[in-house]
Amino acid sequence: MTAPDCQIDPAVFALCPGYRRGVIAVRGTRNQPSSAALRTELRRLEATLRQRLDGCSVTDLPEIAAWREAFRAFGARPSEHRSAVESLLRRALRPDGVPSIHALVDIGTLISLRHLLPAGVHPWPQQDGPIVLRHARPGDAFFPPDGAPAEFPPAGEIVLCHGQEVLTRRWVWRQAAGTQTRLDTPAVFFNLDALPCITDAVLQQAMDEVVERVLRETGGEVVMRTVLDAGAPALAAGGV
Repeated sequence: MTAPDCQIDPAVFALCPGYRRGVIAVRGTRNQPSSAALRTELRRLEATLRQRLDGCSVTDLPEIAAWREAFRAFGARPSEHRSAVESLLRRALRPDGVPSIHALVDIGTLISLRHLLPAGVHPWPQQDGPIVLRHARPGDAFFPPDGAPAEFPPAGEIVLCHGQEVLTRRWVWRQAAGTQTRLDTPAVFFNLDALPCITDAVLQQAMDEVVERVLRETGGEVVMRTVLDAGAPALAAGGV
């Protein structure tokens, strides 16, 4: 079982110079409900964020404002379609906070909130072929997680695709049906998305934390860890 082949189309970098995607692939995970320590850490982080942002708007944060501007650049309305990190932060600020799902998803949630960057986790695809971040093309199809009819993203929208199957719409907005990580998912890859306001050092720190926490909470073997950027937009399957 080799790690997925990951690519970013150069047009994405033309749209957003300085964009980087940290990719971590892990196999042999033993996913499980989050430990008490992980859940406690998430609750403490939520409390810290509520205190930090008391009386402030989340859209004033440079990390959130940057994603809103990126969404506008490819035609999305950020007030209607919020980036994953903005939606997550807004949920974390509510009194009931973010629900615990299981270890792998909760790790992504924790890292996303701590560093204010999107941190998504996906199961490895069952079929061969590259996973590509690119503009939508005719024939691309997205199957909503709520079972609604298929959607066909308009040309120009940034999507994460495996062939013509859209895994995520609007760059870092919403994952498709079948892309959810479950308790019996044996192999996953994390995407950590960094716009220019996130430094290389912060991105690497966030990736370090993902690796450390995944190995501690679920075990497994890290088989790929890389940063894709304009100078290195692709990594062949199995590369480390």
